[in-house]
Amino acid sequence: MFATIVSFLRLTRAAFTLTRHDAILPAEYQTLYPAPIRWFASVMRLFARKDNADNPGERLARALERLGPSYVKFGQVLATRGDVVGERFARGLGRLQDRMPAFEDKVARSIVEVELGSPIDDLFSEFSAPVAAASIAQVHQATTIDGRKVAVKVLRPDIEKRILRDIRALRLGASLAERFAPASRRMEPRKFVDTVARSLTFETDLRLEAASASELREAAASSDRYFIPEVDWSRSSKRVLTTEWVEGIPLTKMDAIDALGTDRKALATRLTRVFLSTALDHGVFHADMHAGNLFTNVTADVWAVDFGIMGRIGRAERRFLAMILHGFITRDYRAAAQAHFAAGYVPAGHSVDDFASALRAVGEPIFGKSADEVPMSRVLLQLFEITELFDMKLRPELVMLQKTMVQCEGVARSLDPQTDMWAAAEPVVAQWMKRELGPEGQIRDLGEDLKNLHEAARRLPGAIEDWADVGAKLKAGEFKFGGGPSLRPWAIRLAWLSAAAAAGAAATWSIITLG
Repeated sequence: MFATIVSFLRLTRAAFTLTRHDAILPAEYQTLYPAPIRWFASVMRLFARKDNADNPGERLARALERLGPSYVKFGQVLATRGDVVGERFARGLGRLQDRMPAFEDKVARSIVEVELGSPIDDLFSEFSAPVAAASIAQVHQATTIDGRKVAVKVLRPDIEKRILRDIRALRLGASLAERFAPASRRMEPRKFVDTVARSLTFETDLRLEAASASELREAAASSDRYFIPEVDWSRSSKRVLTTEWVEGIPLTKMDAIDALGTDRKALATRLTRVFLSTALDHGVFHADMHAGNLFTNVTADVWAVDFGIMGRIGRAERRFLAMILHGFITRDYRAAAQAHFAAGYVPAGHSVDDFASALRAVGEPIFGKSADEVPMSRVLLQLFEITELFDMKLRPELVMLQKTMVQCEGVARSLDPQTDMWAAAEPVVAQWMKRELGPEGQIRDLGEDLKNLHEAARRLPGAIEDWADVGAKLKAGEFKFGGGPSLRPWAIRLAWLSAAAAAGAAATWSIITLG
């Protein structure tokens, strides 16, 4: 009870902080609000600070910085969607990506020494002041004793406690939303918060981030000019992560990219393809692809850093995703609709043809058009209306993928406003479909089916013994049923028939495997 009260007070504090920064209902959009909302917004602005920034996005960024790392993550997603929130608003939010206030250098050095168990001079010949600071950690440039230039990431002091408090408040907010706003239940806000909580918890153990970086480095090796820095395991721990230093220009600095002569159109295309290739081919992807975590050079290579949030997607989900994307790319909306139903994304009671028609209404107006010709806010609104019409629920296992797709598209748009996401995705999806749904994929599926059958056969002897025991007890009258004695013969027959079927299956499998 006490924890709930504290979380409610934190939510109240969040609302007050947003109000103080005029970030809930910004004055710039006053004329767009309905009459009752305009009145409410005017009252709220009586409590706003007088020295607020002119940019509503920057005001929201300042409020989120004060509220904590969980809120900052939300703002980072919005910062990539200038097409939805407006370019000016997105620029204001951009400060959240890699320009958070740093904590003291001496504190960072102390954390490194405690975590790695050695004086810092024994670990590095040089250790700089912070070069970048984010909501959960900050980065220092260093040189190892053997002369290698590395990046040293250090967690903020007490960040785990702050995140735990944020998560409690967010969970309470999700529960209140489900209770008092029934329309929100379809989006399953509590499951969404659970997903966010899990990812944030992972971010506070840099050993897990090191493992994710290593895994993604292996997956990226098969992608076209996509690079992940190598982990220095000997200088990494729970609160410290050391990797090779990345020499490049962050995608937040468009002027520097232009001055270098990098082909921004090619870079936008490559960014889309490397994300999809690792997700589809290997089931793993960088799940925090905001511009501050991405670097490039004159040859338009893509380097990624910060692996605290790693997305994973199973083979079955990858297949459904590829089929859905392929259906949109080829304008085969019925195939895309069938993939939605096969995956269970749309309840079976709805019509496949009706859903295919709804997807056509979304896909046709944007097909073949560049990003600057498509008002994404309108597309998102239409998609939301369709999901509501067909009772589609939020899929927690796909939240991270959906969020990253939004980020990736937003960064690609900032590089090339005319980028065609469908054209960029087509070769990756087509290659995956050819491999996975062709002879190679069918052979792999057969192998997995045989493996599953073998596992089932191994469990059959125990199942037969259990059913035989149940049958014996039924025959002896040790089990009673509420339906009366007349049910007993049917139950006995069912038990023995099940046991016989299991024995037959086991015998058949033995003949196949041994013969």
